[in-house]
Amino acid sequence: MKKKSTVKVKSQRVDHLHIYITDSSSYTKTTKIPPKMAQHSILLLCFFLSISYLLSSCQTEATAIERLVPRDLYYKIFIHKDNTACPANGFYTYESFVQATRRFPRFASIGSPATQRLEVAAFLAQISHETTGGWATAPDGPYAWGLCFKEEVSPQSNYCDSSNTQWPCFPNKTYQGRGPIQLSWNYNYGPAGRALGFDGLKNPETVSNNSVIAFQTALWFWMTPQSPKPSCHDVMIGKYRPTAADLAANRTSGFGLTTNIINGGLECGIPGDGRVNDRIGFFQRYTGLFKVATGPNLDCENQRPYA
Repeated sequence: MKKKSTVKVKSQRVDHLHIYITDSSSYTKTTKIPPKMAQHSILLLCFFLSISYLLSSCQTEATAIERLVPRDLYYKIFIHKDNTACPANGFYTYESFVQATRRFPRFASIGSPATQRLEVAAFLAQISHETTGGWATAPDGPYAWGLCFKEEVSPQSNYCDSSNTQWPCFPNKTYQGRGPIQLSWNYNYGPAGRALGFDGLKNPETVSNNSVIAFQTALWFWMTPQSPKPSCHDVMIGKYRPTAADLAANRTSGFGLTTNIINGGLECGIPGDGRVNDRIGFFQRYTGLFKVATGPNLDCENQRPYA
């Protein structure tokens, strides 16, 4: 049987690196490595340790969202997103979703596990409504067809607010709904692009061509307060504190307030609005899958929209 050997490295100075090789016969050999080689060896070791640390950090970050929304749950939520009838089939991959969330580490990571699941359910419900391809008698129900579209069909305008000089429209570009949240208008494309590292005014089509950026625009809108509106994130984690104007407008915390933030000007303050009910339907289905209660104030029919 071959005798086992052990290698011991001892260094008290960078230019004196000694290696002791011992085995059961107590044979010891000392090798002195030249100073430059010792320095290079230590630098190389530090480099590999740094790379290992960075990879470990990324893996931990990915594991957190994957643990909250495992792959099988993602595809159970979006049963028909890759149906050939959906224009966005193959676009909204699980990998793109996970990668996009890494840019927003506070998303679904604040509060109790139940709060985290509730926020994810609310976010996925809102982007599902915005991109739905479902109908009342659709296979598996109307709330199984989220992420069916990546761009608004037959936009009614170019969504350019020419009065907004901070985020001026680029010639021959349009700013209709794109991506999971259906990002719209130049005053949203501009700051979203700046925050995410692309030119949203010059290249708005990036949102419907790059699935990671598409998810990131939705998360940017979800996480970013736009005064006087709070962020949807703050609402769902219980951080929202209504102002006097909010109280007067009955803007109560809950899923309904996220609808007000996203599209309140068209949907809120209207009893029994079908679009609001569709959002609630997705939310109720998803909270069931996440095994968490919806909480109160699901609609916004008694809320005044933001000015």
